[in-house]
Amino acid sequence: MDQGVAITGMGIISAIGNNVAENYASLIHEKKGISRIQKIDTIHRDEIMVGEIPVSNDEFIAQLGLPQDNNYSRTGMLGVLAAQEALKDARIENIDAYRTGLVSATSVGGMDMTEKYYYDYFTNAECQKYIIAHHAGDSTQKIADHLGINNQLVTTISTACSSAANAIMLGARLIKSGKLDRVLVGGSDCLSKFTINGFKTLMILSDTYNTPFDEHRKGLNLGEAAAFLVLESDHVVKAENKNVLAYVKGYGNANDAYHQTASSENGEGATLAMQQALKVAGLNPKDIDYINAHGTATGNNDLSEGRAFINVFGDEVPDFSSTKAYTGHTLAAAGAIEAVYSVLALQNNIIFPNLNFKTPMKEFNLIPQTKAKQKELKHVLSNSLGFGGNCSTLIFSKNA
Repeated sequence: MDQGVAITGMGIISAIGNNVAENYASLIHEKKGISRIQKIDTIHRDEIMVGEIPVSNDEFIAQLGLPQDNNYSRTGMLGVLAAQEALKDARIENIDAYRTGLVSATSVGGMDMTEKYYYDYFTNAECQKYIIAHHAGDSTQKIADHLGINNQLVTTISTACSSAANAIMLGARLIKSGKLDRVLVGGSDCLSKFTINGFKTLMILSDTYNTPFDEHRKGLNLGEAAAFLVLESDHVVKAENKNVLAYVKGYGNANDAYHQTASSENGEGATLAMQQALKVAGLNPKDIDYINAHGTATGNNDLSEGRAFINVFGDEVPDFSSTKAYTGHTLAAAGAIEAVYSVLALQNNIIFPNLNFKTPMKEFNLIPQTKAKQKELKHVLSNSLGFGGNCSTLIFSKNA
């Protein structure tokens, strides 16, 4: 059974906006969400910059109407907020009207609360509720419970920075195979001392605004965010007379198995993922109008991804840009964040600018789009390249 996979709703919260409309306004007005750390007590506060959402956990608890004795992590709360917006955007009132699943991605999980209460675990019983909410699947279950998605498949994907892209890919395959009629897909990750310390150890965090694909790039800015998309089958779209935002046309996943935290310098994993996505979509490289690049602004990533572009597109690399200069690198959520941005690009026929770029890289002659550009877009390709070499590509199209 071969079906189209329609996107009928989107929700997002990031450092540049609390919903889809606010994120789009920031993208077109070049409003960065990168700043010094405000909400995390870390010794690195003044050494790095991050994409932090300027809302406290207490404010999120009030917004969601949660009891004060809840054990939600920040990851879980961000996920619920984005997922709620996506369902509302898709005009879904009865979640059980169709076979509906949830595929959610995270890498941090409940780490923000675990690290806060870890040392009190044996002396303060009140803290134990946060420790049991540490695992990656907890935020997924919180989203499912909050939205009433419990009668079908509910699962979690954690493949580092390609996690949410893989969640979207799995959701699309579940619909195309006829296993489900509708799948809520996406990811959520909050900032934590654990991730800050880990990336600091890798020496790939920048003390200033990140500069994707620039010769003098200094590293990435970590970010926190959540985004979800509603995927629905042709049957549901027709039966409910749904407004379709875009289609998941192609997808691919590959692992170059090069290094625990680095991509192959020749871009093998990204190359294979893009080629596979094009094959699934039934498209040729020349059909791609815009690439939303992974573009983390680390020395390794931008070199690897740039070479992968050349491997796939040769001398005719499409317009490309990274939006991580806006949000920071949101880890497991990144693929979903940039899926929303890719759909917004399609809807508005616009290429978002690659902020902070000044000097081309010496290894190749690739220049990202540095100003917003109006252009008729039919197919947008989005890359998400994870630790361990797990590389994923999604292709979004205006038509099935």
